[in-house]
Amino acid sequence: MPASAPDSKPSVLLIDDEPNILELMRVGLEKDYEVETAASAEEATLLTGTRQYDLIVCDQVMPGQNGLEFLMRSAERHPGTRRIMLTGYINPELLSRAVPLAGLSACILKPAHPDELKQAIQKALATK
Repeated sequence: MPASAPDSKPSVLLIDDEPNILELMRVGLEKDYEVETAASAEEATLLTGTRQYDLIVCDQVMPGQNGLEFLMRSAERHPGTRRIMLTGYINPELLSRAVPLAGLSACILKPAHPDELKQAIQKALATK
């Protein structure tokens, strides 16, 4: 069941340790989505403990817990939430493992163009 009511905007949690990227993503998405942000996997864990999101967009490389670990735990705790991973590194082995391990809807190379991110989010939410 979707976390958002039929007449409300879908909820999106953005996770990235780079404040400028986090802000750019938030500004680019807030017109169409209810957006919350977190600067770390630990902060995101606190947020996902208090509410469920329709979609999570998470950076892979962050201090502390990495994005893939967070998204794998998120898949177990909130199986109905869609997940997209952002990565600045092309690692075919990681990407091929990450999609099934974390049930990713997409894996996007950083820096992601705002339109590319929006399209990935729309596609992921359409599969609910």
